[in-house]
Amino acid sequence: MFKVFRDAFHIQDLRRKILFTLFIIIIFRVGAAIPVPFLDGDELAKLTFGGGNILGYLDVLSGGGLSGATIFALSVSPYINASIIMQLLGVAIPALGRMQKEGEEGRKKIAQITRYVTVLLGLLMGTAYYFMLFQAKDANGNSLDIVKYTIGRHGFSGWFAFVTIVLVFAAGSALMMWLGEQINEKGIGNGISILLFAGIVSRGPAAVRALYAYWEAARKAGLVKYYFLVPAVVVLFILLVAFIVLMDNAERRVPVQYAKRIVGRKMYGGQSTHIPIKVNMSGVLPIIFASTFISFPGMIMDFINPKEGSVLNSIRRLFAYTSPLYAVFYFLLIIAFSYFYVTIQYDPVEIANNLRKNNGTIPGIRPGTPTAEFLSKII
Repeated sequence: MFKVFRDAFHIQDLRRKILFTLFIIIIFRVGAAIPVPFLDGDELAKLTFGGGNILGYLDVLSGGGLSGATIFALSVSPYINASIIMQLLGVAIPALGRMQKEGEEGRKKIAQITRYVTVLLGLLMGTAYYFMLFQAKDANGNSLDIVKYTIGRHGFSGWFAFVTIVLVFAAGSALMMWLGEQINEKGIGNGISILLFAGIVSRGPAAVRALYAYWEAARKAGLVKYYFLVPAVVVLFILLVAFIVLMDNAERRVPVQYAKRIVGRKMYGGQSTHIPIKVNMSGVLPIIFASTFISFPGMIMDFINPKEGSVLNSIRRLFAYTSPLYAVFYFLLIIAFSYFYVTIQYDPVEIANNLRKNNGTIPGIRPGTPTAEFLSKII
């Protein structure tokens, strides 16, 4: 692996792309430390970002940007949601579907519309989180003074603070979208994924410190069993990452045989190849979509702020991340969105038609509808 990195820096163009990508990542991490005006980071830190609501989910994606009240608090969530919405609308709206198939020009138009949708979603999400933070409470039910209205003797109005916070949130998400596009154009590609990866990995040192503190506390308390449990957690984590990489690269290879044909004095075809069908064709999008979807009940309850013992508060506890119902719904939503996303992205009929046009067949399967049905069962 180190030899690959060393050889990559010997190629000037590749070295320039890698250094540019690292520069963008540095900008992202600097932005993740710049606070948003009118927000008190100390008060915001009292909120629980454990994953029981959408705040915990966003805090993971932003690399701690939300818990630190920074300009990149929304991370790339508006852009990801905008991309998913555009893909879904491409199936529902024929005009967008045709635009997606127009090649490079169509992709540019779709990308431009996606940018506008991203800004709109950034404004909506920024507004929602403003009101959530405005009436936030800590774990004991005490109100938190997160939003600060005044500076010095002469105070700004609450409307000015509201507009400033929402615009900074939206601008931060738009800037992250632009940074991801710069990595795509001038860097090594996959800009949004790299920024997500950088944000999540930035939480690594804090996790290591927490694990070490847990180890020390167990050692001082004389709990010998944790001498084995803590290293076991580390080993399981490494094995889990290895398994994820293995499954992400796994594919089902469907054999294809092309018939021989003679054009003039030359013979074409007669070769065997395969169609690679990835086991995980949808990537992490179903997980992101399911996380966002299942966080909505908790977010709505945070807006309503139901009283203890009420029916709404019982619903809030049902959708807390520690609830078994939460785990069941999360599991089912991931599967449902995986099936749905693959269905709209992968068209077996089109592949079957392309095979028939090029005199290609799957051994043992007739061309046309049987081939499409066979591919549908595989995916």
